[in-house]
Parts: sequence; C-alpha cells; structure tokens
Amino acid sequence: MTDKQKKMLFRILFTFVLFAGLMAVDKTGRVSWLQKFPYGFILYLIPYLLIGYDIIWKAVRNIRHGQIFDENFLMMIATFGAFGVGEYSEALAVMLFYQVGELFQNYAVSRSRQSITEMMNICPEYANIEENGQLIQVDPDEVEPGTIIIIKAGERIPLDGLVVEGESMIDTAALTGEPVPRKASTGDEVISGCVNGSGTLKVQVTKPFEDSTVAKILELVENAGNKKAKVENFITRFARYYTPVVTIGAALLAVIPPLLLGGWGEWIQRACIFLVISCPCALVISVPLGFFGGIGAASKIGVLVKGSNYLEAVAEMTTIVFDKTGTLTKGEFQVTEVLAEGCSREELLKLAALGEGYSNHPISGSIKAAYGKPVDLTLVTEAEEIAGHGIHAQIEGKAVLVGNEKLMQENRISVPGHQSTGTVVYVARDGKFAGTIVISDAIKDGAREAVRDMKQVGVKKCVMLTGDRQAAAQDVAQQLNLDEVHAELLPADKVSRVEELLSKQPEGKRLAFVGDGINDAPVLTRADIGIAMGSMGSDAAIEAADVVLMDDDVRKIAAVVKISRKTLRIVKQNIVFALGVKALVLVLGAFGMANMWEAVFADVGVSVIAILNAMRALQYSATSKAS
Repeated sequence: MTDKQKKMLFRILFTFVLFAGLMAVDKTGRVSWLQKFPYGFILYLIPYLLIGYDIIWKAVRNIRHGQIFDENFLMMIATFGAFGVGEYSEALAVMLFYQVGELFQNYAVSRSRQSITEMMNICPEYANIEENGQLIQVDPDEVEPGTIIIIKAGERIPLDGLVVEGESMIDTAALTGEPVPRKASTGDEVISGCVNGSGTLKVQVTKPFEDSTVAKILELVENAGNKKAKVENFITRFARYYTPVVTIGAALLAVIPPLLLGGWGEWIQRACIFLVISCPCALVISVPLGFFGGIGAASKIGVLVKGSNYLEAVAEMTTIVFDKTGTLTKGEFQVTEVLAEGCSREELLKLAALGEGYSNHPISGSIKAAYGKPVDLTLVTEAEEIAGHGIHAQIEGKAVLVGNEKLMQENRISVPGHQSTGTVVYVARDGKFAGTIVISDAIKDGAREAVRDMKQVGVKKCVMLTGDRQAAAQDVAQQLNLDEVHAELLPADKVSRVEELLSKQPEGKRLAFVGDGINDAPVLTRADIGIAMGSMGSDAAIEAADVVLMDDDVRKIAAVVKISRKTLRIVKQNIVFALGVKALVLVLGAFGMANMWEAVFADVGVSVIAILNAMRALQYSATSKAS
C-alpha cells in the first residue's frame, strides 16, 4: 500500500470513529439538540469536511475548468442537498463510503499496474565505458553504436550489442517472463533490459538507445493505454451523456413534483438519493481497470499487448495465419544435399556462397556454413537481390543466378524436378544450370503444441503462408496439422492471401497474422491483429505488430486468447451488473422506496464489487477456460 493510500485509510478510520460516536449519541435520544440546527449541522460537518474536502475541491476545480458533470460534482451536490434537508448522518455516510470505494479503486489500480511497473523498471540508468583504464558511468543515450561497454555481474544490460569478451548467464525474465537464464558468450547477441548474471561482459553496442529493445518496449507499454477497446469507448461516450441527463433528471425531480404536490424537503431528499445512485463510478473505473488487468496478465507471461483494443480483438479471433520460417520452424537451415551438374560440389557451393554473400537470410547463412571457407566478396560485382526469387550477380566475370525455380524460369533455364521436402536452391552460371542445393529447416519447439492449443481455445482455422516450395510447405503443414497452406508466395502475395482470408471472415470475427521478418511488416499491418516475435524478430515487424511475443514462444498466443476472453467476460459482467442494479434502485429512489443507505450501496457497493471483479483479470491460469 502506498503512502497516499495509507493516509486515506487513516482518514477513513478516523472519520468512521467520529461517525460511529455521533450515531451512537444520536440513537440514544438523550441529546435532543444534536438534531437541531446549527448544533447537529456543525458536529456532522466536521467529519464530513475531514473525509470529503478533496472531493469538494476537485468538483470546484473542475467546474472552474468547464468540466461540470463528473462523479465529484454528483457527490458534492447530493451531500449538500442532504445537509440542506437535515439528513446530516446520510450526507456523512455517502461521502465516507464513497471514499471507501475510492480507496478500493486506487488499490486495485496499483495492483493492476504492478506488472506494468515491473516492466517499466527494466530501463537502465547507466552504461559503463572504459576511459584511461577507469570505468565511468554515462547515460545510455550518449553511447554511440560501435562503442565497447562493460557490464558487470548483477547489472542490467543498457544497450543492444554483441559480446566481444566474457561469458555469463543472462536473466531475461523481465522481458520474456521465463525464469530460466540464457548463456551468452563471445559472438552472441544480448539485448537491453536483461540482467547480467555472474560474469563480466564486454559488449559492442549495435544500436543507439532510442532504437534499442528496452526503449521500444517502454514506448509500447506507455502507449498501450491510449488505444481503447470498443467497450471502453462505449462507456466513455455513455458517461459523457449519462451524467448530465441524470443531473437534470434529479433537478426536475426536486422541483416539479413539489410544485404540484408540495413537500419540498421530501422531494429534494429523493433527488439527492437519485444523484448518489446515478454516479457512474462502477462503469468508468471497472471497465478500463479490467482491460488494464488483462494487459498486465499478458505482460507477466512475456507478451506485450499494445492496447485494450487489440486485447479485445484477440478475444474475437477465429483465424490465425502463420509465417513459416522463424515462426513455425527454427530458421536454423542446414544444407542436406548438394547435386552438382557440370561442375564440382565445392565449386557449386562456392558460387552459391558468393552469390549469397551480401544476404543475411538464414538460407544464405547455411550455404556459407556448408562452403566452410571465407567468402571473398571482392570476386562479386553487381549483386542484386530479387525479392521472392533469389540473387543475380557477376562472379569472376560470369553471370550467376542463385535462387528458386521462378528465378530460373524467368531466365529460361531448365531445371530438373526435385521431390525433396526441404528448400531447394538452384544455381546457374552464364545461362546454364550448374546444380541444386537442398536446405532443410526443423520444426520449432512448441509449434505443434501451439497449433493444438489454438484449436482447443476455439480458433477455427490455422493457416500457413510461405515463400518456400509447395512440397516443403506441405510437409510442415502435415506435421503441424494445419488447416490450410499457401506456398511459393512473394511478400506482396502474402498480403493478397491475407486480404482474401479477411474477406471470408464472418462479421465480428478477427484474423491474426504471426510473423518475424522485415518482409512480414506489410502483412502484420494488414491483418486485424499482427503478432510479432520480439526476441528474434525484425524491428519493422515489431513496430507493425499489435502484440509482441518477447521470447518468440508461439504457444503463448493461446494463453493470450484465454486472457483476452476472460477479460472481456469480466468487463461485460461489470457492465450488466452495474447498469442493472443502478436502474432498479434509481426507479425505487424516484418513487421514494429507496433511502440514502440503499443509494450508497447502489453507488459505492456496486463500485467495490465491480472493481474486485475487474481485479480477477490480473490472475491468469494456464488451465482456465477460454470461452
């Protein structure tokens, strides 16, 4: 509990003691002057101001700023009216229990923010650099790419980079939600926000702080609250019109009936009761709190949701589309077969390695690894990458093509058919076919479980899109039990396929796309929900996505579906409960069948129950139902 909450609790307890004492004296009937003006008025006014001065001040301040119709205004007018008709104890009770509700609300918000606050604490305060044999601490913003920084045991990694010296275990729990540390040694990439374990590391910075992993995560977290769900927007609009309407209704209730029937005091009291009941706290607090709790629950398991609108969309998802390489498969390619034609095996691998020399694609890396020698790029000129096809380059004065069957067909080069389920790379030199290299990729750990879990939580269709060959794609689809697969696609083709799938979606149902590469960014943007890999994914993919898996574990998508559906269920429960109780007690209050105590329950009691219910969104159980 914060210091502010402790002070509020003390005010509530102290006021409650004073209130209980006044009520005890009042009920004995021995002190008749307690109900007479101004004695009772003054004695009840003291604890009233003690507990409610901040509400009155907020109401006055908001009125000065033109923001009249809010819960502070309703509480002030209702309690002033109660004092005006001599209902001192009711006026004090309304303000006291309203503040009890506010305390519950503040505590609930603090709890729901806790996991988000932990995420915000990943921001590093300094970076160590060595100057003249001494370590000095500098602001991470001031460190340029290429600088060597020293990260001591127990320190938080301030910037993304490559380990150039040392070995240690890295605690990634703050980013991924996974408690198992990861080993980092020379040549390994480390990302900011993680905590260095037992060893000292020297790291060469690869990105400025504003482009680092930790900076992007903090930006996502800070902006998450700005993107409201449809339900939240509805409640915001509802409260904007609801509060003035009930205020005007209360004023009419206080004036029109007594003009016709008399009894001003009774009707003013009914109007005050009407105002207390109508306060929309339960809705305007519990609905955003529920979504905030859902986002917090997702962050605990290492998934960042960029806004409550995306959490709501995940709950409505019925189709999920996966990219293949790096998403469902490891992206750790290995050359499994080399078939040379008109040249030696080594010469074929050399041509392919030189042709792929400027590419960072995993397939390029596997070819270079199979070649096993340093790639002399001075032998390569005029290298051109043709998206979705391959490479065209001049190698030692000869035109070399390295790519898929489409590339060969476009250049009218005949290639033999191949039945391998792996990725096939064809090589041609000076217009003549030179050979085939087969590269295989393994299914990613957890991919089978991810697809199975998605179907268990009610996602009806699991689709895979890939630029790989049809045979390789079909093999992966069969292993994972996918419903649909589309292969040999260019990046633009993937967008077209997603648009085609979107056109078939039923009204109110959503489609998600999961990808990790820079070429996935257009598809991530086009889908209803874009889900990107945060650990190995490209910056463009993470920027375009709506949901980010910080440890690339696709199994967590089903968990987020469960969290989102639970959150939406809780929000809808609160809306129905709050509106139902308020409507009932409003009618009773207007007809004089509800007193101020029942009005307090309809406001504060309903708010507390709704807030406690909203806090359940913070709790996630892997075995919880998703429906």
